[in-house]
Formats: sequence, C-alpha cells, structure tokens
Amino acid sequence: MEAARFEVGLSRCIAQQGDFGGKAEVTLNVFFDSSALAKRYIEEKGSDQVQAILSSASALAVSVICIPEILSALCRRRRERKVSTEEYRNAKASVLSDIDDATVIGINEEVIAQAVALLEQFPLRSADALHVACASEWSTDLFVSADDRQCAAARAHGLRVEAIRV
Repeated sequence: MEAARFEVGLSRCIAQQGDFGGKAEVTLNVFFDSSALAKRYIEEKGSDQVQAILSSASALAVSVICIPEILSALCRRRRERKVSTEEYRNAKASVLSDIDDATVIGINEEVIAQAVALLEQFPLRSADALHVACASEWSTDLFVSADDRQCAAARAHGLRVEAIRV
C-alpha cells in the first residue's frame, strides 16, 4: 500500500513538515478491524467506504488476529459456494499482499490488560476487545470497524472512529 499525500483538515490527520513543495505532508494512520477490512476482499455494502478510507491512509495497521479472521470469512464463503476456489485464492493473495505493507500489532501484556478492561466495561466479544486494545497500543489516528458495539467501545476508550455503514 503506497502512502498517499492529500490535504484535509487537521482535525482528521496529523501534519508533518517536510520538503513537499512548501506544503506539509498529511498522514493518516488507520487501524482496521477485520469486520471492516474484510470488505476490501468481499464485495458487499460498505466496500466502497473501506476503499475510500484505504486510499486516504498513509499507514495501515491491524491486529495479529485480523488475518485469520478475514481468511476464516473467506473460507466460509468458499464452503458455502458463494466464492469459487479461484476467487478465494485471489482474495487470500490480496490479503497477504496488503498485510506485507501493514503494521501487525501483536498481543502483549498491555494489550491484554486493555482488552480485559474493555470487556469489563462493554458488551464486546473478546476478539473485538483485542482489536480496540491493539489500535490503542498503536496510537492510531483512526479506528475503522463495521461493528456498532465495537465502535461505541472504541469511542469511549478515546479512539477516533469511522463506522462502516452496513
């Protein structure tokens, strides 16, 4: 994923000084939950919104559990014969290629502690709490999810959130 240069209000991004023809380079570090990122590989409602966010991102991060969650969704669609074996292989190759250019946030003691605190405060699945905790650990500019409960918890946790409309 190539870093995009674009101009938007500083309330959405971080401006960095540099030699860009007198303009500041604007970066947007985006963390995607698997419920949102899967829409890049599975054409469904919200896919266009995901593409727009990705095209504006300077850096992409995901949690270590994102990859197996997306591949699980693709495998299920292949078993259900909603995608062919070839479509599955192409989508899997795209996921792995995109992840090569992303930051993958691992699960450490701090992430676990944050996830537990989130689970104690909000009605989240454990994986959803881990995604929010990983995003917080990375200090993301924007957390992206298609899960309403997860978005609410992420906002309450202090993250700036973009909910994917489904």
